[in-house]
Amino acid sequence: MTARGLTLAVAESLTGGLVCAALTDVPGSSAVLRGGVVSYATELKASALGVDAGRLARTGPVDGLVAEQMALGAAAWGGADLAVATTGVAGPGPADGHPAGTVFVGLAWRGDGGEAAEGGAGEHQATHRAFHFPGDRAAVRRQSVGAALQEVLRQLDLADPLGSRRPDGPDHRRDAGGAHGDHSTRGRRRPA
Repeated sequence: MTARGLTLAVAESLTGGLVCAALTDVPGSSAVLRGGVVSYATELKASALGVDAGRLARTGPVDGLVAEQMALGAAAWGGADLAVATTGVAGPGPADGHPAGTVFVGLAWRGDGGEAAEGGAGEHQATHRAFHFPGDRAAVRRQSVGAALQEVLRQLDLADPLGSRRPDGPDHRRDAGGAHGDHSTRGRRRPA
């Protein structure tokens, strides 16, 4: 991302700052990471990130379109080219009608045609993927961080299909949902 001049913002719920922590573990991350918002409380998703309050009332915070809106809000808040968001149920029990391990990762990017545009031109678009991760609360949160980071890499590969930014090319990706039943959806949304 640094070589391409792209920036990243993060919005987190169930991961509570772990995505930002993983990113800042990398030396030089300050050139890419604009910042992050931890919106653990449902009402903060609306007030801090601009998630539609009506949608939150209808679906609750564990929802794919909520994840998309969180990512769009983080991108706007941080002035970033890309943004990733996490929302879900870490456990130990169910919440909002969803079993523990239900996770949505939202992704927003600036550009057209599903590509992260260099130079920051274009409106943000968004998508999300749904996951179900096994394990206890810590395992679900850890896998959610991995899924969020993989989604950022996946989007960068869409923008750079030949993998010119990395010597190992696009085949380095592993499906973050893997054997855990990744139920992905790819729906683009523009901000209202």
